Amino acid sequence: MAHFHAVVWLDHREAHVMHFTSEEVEQSAIHAKEPHKLHSKHTLHELRHPDSTYLRDVVEALQGAHEILVAGPGSAKLELIKYIHQHALALVPALVGVETVDHPTDGQLLAHARKYFRAADRMR
Repeated sequence: MAHFHAVVWLDHREAHVMHFTSEEVEQSAIHAKEPHKLHSKHTLHELRHPDSTYLRDVVEALQGAHEILVAGPGSAKLELIKYIHQHALALVPALVGVETVDHPTDGQLLAHARKYFRAADRMR
């Protein structure tokens, strides 16, 4: 069951997706099939870009959301947004915010997203 709001926190290894209301939350975790390893044999491209299967799985977990906040510590959040613009056009209108957020707990991420959407809803 999808809720109106969703938040996704991601880096190149894992993503935490939460569909929520003020009282309920439905969450899932997605892990990259081949997590990036900091090793000299990897190219910079391999270290900085999540694989498309991982991004596809994250997009699938976001289906049904009407408003999505994308958060994370590095470039993976921007790669997700580019992936959505190229492969999941139906989700583009749902993208309402992008924020740099380090490594919150799931509870901290949910509290941040609820606060974000309360403020955004008041401005409309």
